[in-house]
Amino acid sequence: MPGTLNFDDLKTHVSDGSVDTVLVCIVDMQGRLMGKRFHAQAFVESGHAETHCCTYLLATDLEMATPGGYASTSWEQGYGDYTMKPDLDTLRLVPWLEGTAMVLCDVLDHHNKPITHSPRAMLKTQIARLAEMGFSATMATELEFFLFEKSFDDIRKDGFRDLTPISGYNEDYNILQTTKEEVVMRPLRNHLYAMGIPIEGSKGEAEAGQEELNIKYDEALACADHHTIAKHAVKEIAWQHGHAATFLPKWSQDRVGSSSHVHQSLWKDGKPAFFDTDRPNSKSELMDHYMAGLIKYAADYTYFMAPYINSYKRFAKGSFAPTKVIWSVDNRTAAYRLCGAGSKAIRVECRIPGSDMNPYLAQAAMLAAGIKGIEEKLTLPAAFSGDAYEDTTSAHIPQNLRDAKDALHGSDMLRAAMGDDVVDHYTRAAEWEQEEFDRTVTDWEIARGFERA
Repeated sequence: MPGTLNFDDLKTHVSDGSVDTVLVCIVDMQGRLMGKRFHAQAFVESGHAETHCCTYLLATDLEMATPGGYASTSWEQGYGDYTMKPDLDTLRLVPWLEGTAMVLCDVLDHHNKPITHSPRAMLKTQIARLAEMGFSATMATELEFFLFEKSFDDIRKDGFRDLTPISGYNEDYNILQTTKEEVVMRPLRNHLYAMGIPIEGSKGEAEAGQEELNIKYDEALACADHHTIAKHAVKEIAWQHGHAATFLPKWSQDRVGSSSHVHQSLWKDGKPAFFDTDRPNSKSELMDHYMAGLIKYAADYTYFMAPYINSYKRFAKGSFAPTKVIWSVDNRTAAYRLCGAGSKAIRVECRIPGSDMNPYLAQAAMLAAGIKGIEEKLTLPAAFSGDAYEDTTSAHIPQNLRDAKDALHGSDMLRAAMGDDVVDHYTRAAEWEQEEFDRTVTDWEIARGFERA
C-alpha cells in the first residue's frame, strides 16, 4: 500500500525536511491514540527505540480521571512509567497533517514484558493462541458515525444541546445527500488510503448526517490498527473542516444508533478454514464450533463490545441493532449473521458492537470465545429464520452495563483466556463507569420530577 514507511524511508524524509514530526502513540483502554509528538530527528536518533508514558494511561476513563481500585497502578504505587516500544511496521505518513508521520507502540513494563491489559497485547495474546492451533484470523470492521454542522468547540460551548446533523434527512445509500458531506469524506478516504489504510469506500447510513466507512479485511492486528487510525482521522479531518464527528452509539433517543460490525473468519495454510462445500451453507465444522462459542459466551464478552452506559441505548427492536443472541443466514435482525459467497468470502458478522467499541478488545474477546467453542467442539444450534426481535426463546443480549460487567467478572472462559488480572482490570473500568453515572443527576430526571414529583 502507498504511504507505509520503513525506517530508512523515514530517515530520508527527515533528512530532506519533508517530515519534521512523528506521532508516537499507544492505544488506550477506550481505543484512543495517546502519546507524544517527537521532533523527527530525535525520533530517528533515539525515540524509535523506546520512550515512556505514565501508567495511568491504561487505568483511566473517558475524562482522564484517576479512579481507585486498579491493581496495576494507583496513587499508592506512585503512577510510574510504562515503556512505549514503537512497532516500526506501523510507521506511516499522516497526509492531513503537514510534515507528520505516525507510529503505534506496544506497552511494556520495566522488564520489557507486555502489559497484559494493554489493548494491543490482549489481541496479540489471542492471535498467538490461534497460531498454536495452526490458524490465523482475518477481520474487517465497519465504522459508523455522525457528522454535525457545528464544530466540537461550538457544540461543547452550547452544552451539547441542539445538535444539528450535517444533513437534513435519512441518507442511507443516498448519493445526493452524501455529496454534501464530501468536504469531510473525500479527504478522509483519500488521506487514509495514502497512509496505507486499505479504504474501500464510504456510504450514507440510515439517518441524517450518518456515514459509514468501510476498510478492506486484513489479519486481526492490522484490522484493529486500521480501525483505530481511521476513527482518529474522522475526528481530526472533521475538525479541520469546522465540523464535529461522534462515535457515540446513541446521541439522541429519536435517532438510530451507530454500530461497528465485526466480520471474522479463520484461515489455515493460506486457505479459508470456514469453507466446506459439502456442508449446509458451505460452512465448515470448524466454523460451526467457532460460531457456537461466540453464541455460548456472548454475555461474557458483551462489555468489550459495549463498554459504556450509552452503549446499551442502541439495542432496540426494529433498529437494525440486535437484541437476541441468535445467528441466522444473511439476516440483519440477528446478532450473528452468516454472510458471503464463495470460499474466501464466507464469514460471520457480529452485529453487537457499537461505534464506541475498542477494536482490539472486541476482537480479542470474540477470538477467545471462538477458540473456546473449537476446543469444546460446541454444537451450533439451527439457524434462526424470521424476525429475531420477535423471538421469545433465545437469550437476550445484556441490557445494561451493570449486567455486562457482572457477566465479565464471572467469566471463567475469559479468565482462562486472558488472565484474572486482565478481567479484574476491565471489570473495575466497568464499575467506575457505572459509579460515575449513578451519582450523576440527569436533565431527564430534573425535567420529569422538578414540579411533578
